[in-house]
Amino acid sequence: MLVGPYSGINLKTLVLVAVLFVVAESISTIVVSNGKMGMSPSSAVSLAAVVLVGPVGAAVVGFASCLTIRKQILVKRAFNGSQFALAAYAAGHVYLLCGGTVGEPVREDFPMVLLPYVAAVLTHTVVNSALVAVLMWTLGAVQARRKRPIHWRPLAAVELSSIGYQMLGLAIAAVWGGVGIIAPLLVLLPLFIARWTFAQQADEARAHEATLATLCQAVETKDYYTRGHCMRVAEGSAMIARELGMPAERVQKIRYAGMLHDIGKLGVPTKVLQKTGKLTDEEYAAIKLHPTRGYEIVREISFLDEALAGIRHHHERLDGRGYPMGLVGMEIPESARIITVADVFDCLTSTRSYRKAWSVEDAITELRACVGTQFDGRMVEALVRAVEREGWKTPDVAEPPGGCYARADAEPAADATGTQSAPAEAVTGGRDR
Repeated sequence: MLVGPYSGINLKTLVLVAVLFVVAESISTIVVSNGKMGMSPSSAVSLAAVVLVGPVGAAVVGFASCLTIRKQILVKRAFNGSQFALAAYAAGHVYLLCGGTVGEPVREDFPMVLLPYVAAVLTHTVVNSALVAVLMWTLGAVQARRKRPIHWRPLAAVELSSIGYQMLGLAIAAVWGGVGIIAPLLVLLPLFIARWTFAQQADEARAHEATLATLCQAVETKDYYTRGHCMRVAEGSAMIARELGMPAERVQKIRYAGMLHDIGKLGVPTKVLQKTGKLTDEEYAAIKLHPTRGYEIVREISFLDEALAGIRHHHERLDGRGYPMGLVGMEIPESARIITVADVFDCLTSTRSYRKAWSVEDAITELRACVGTQFDGRMVEALVRAVEREGWKTPDVAEPPGGCYARADAEPAADATGTQSAPAEAVTGGRDR
């Protein structure tokens, strides 16, 4: 900042813009995607400062972030202030290099001012993102997650939203001369209202998630060995859906279906679910009703939408030997074909009362062996690609009090999810199905 330039800085304007920046930075951020990312409208004020008071003034405005009204420790305040100051200072110099002038824009400045301003916006975004990336790398966050994929869509959503806010900075600067400090309110007030509405929707989505998680826990309390199964199936289903390139909203619906696919087991006696021996015909008939019962339990929940078909048909098979309706091939809804693969994969890689878990490699081999009869090959290969890239955390299940695994020579049986098993426990007739 010592190298300037200091020309064009109006002290009154500088103070007012800095105050507005602190206020904008202090309000709640917009929650994006999974609730772990967000942004505030302060970026628009920062870019308005680039035009109104130049690079040094914009840096001062950015460093005012240290005064934001939030619960933050000193080192975070210092980093945020320095980050905003550097980004604004760099954006200001690029603005000048591209022919921009410091001060309140007038009609004659348009549309020529757009080019230097867009260059400043892009510079601000790149510098800001680079500083955050360096911070994450320095703290070890990148190394700790190096084996996990980076989900670019949420990051892109945040950056595009940030660029959209920054473009409004030019509007703030353009009307500043006529209305002064009220300018940001005229431009940003509709966005504040939109932010509040979006936050309400995010809160509602979190409430939906919590409700479904509670239902999952209700199912899993009936069987010690299936604890966490519903959430893992939900994650596996989402992995497949993302790998197939489905939009985020549809991925979420399929994830909901994975969470609730076994909700119908609430109507199955616990002794049947935990039975290690062969099921009787009556017990097996009760088991086969759980997809339909699950559908009936949740069909009035409107936000589930496509998830209902996945819940109802996740035990159908491509060869028509599944239940409850014996659908064949592509008659089976796509969401159900996805959940079927994720369900069986988790069953095979999980410890149950009658056997220990299979390895991921063996489970994949078994899934591929059943393509065309039980599974859709597209879904299987999508899961394989996702697991190879992201990995799969198998559950660590200890022996329950007084429990034991079934004997290796135990008579083949059927469990609460499926058909009679072969001695080798193949999925085509496996106990897990």
